[in-house]
Amino acid sequence: MRKSRLAIAAVLLVVGVLWIGQGTGTVGGSAMSGQSMWALVGGVLVAGALVIGLLELIRRPVSRG
Repeated sequence: MRKSRLAIAAVLLVVGVLWIGQGTGTVGGSAMSGQSMWALVGGVLVAGALVIGLLELIRRPVSRG
């Protein structure tokens, strides 16, 4: 489960950075380019990805036995 949560956080991080780039106009070629709303949504996505990733990394494994 830990690896899947980290993978989800990584995907969210990449998508968030892409959306920030499109929202700020750095990445062109999309209807999202230059729309500041997408930069804000991307920032929220990056923040969420960082929280998920950090919580998963500092979480102690459950001992079974």
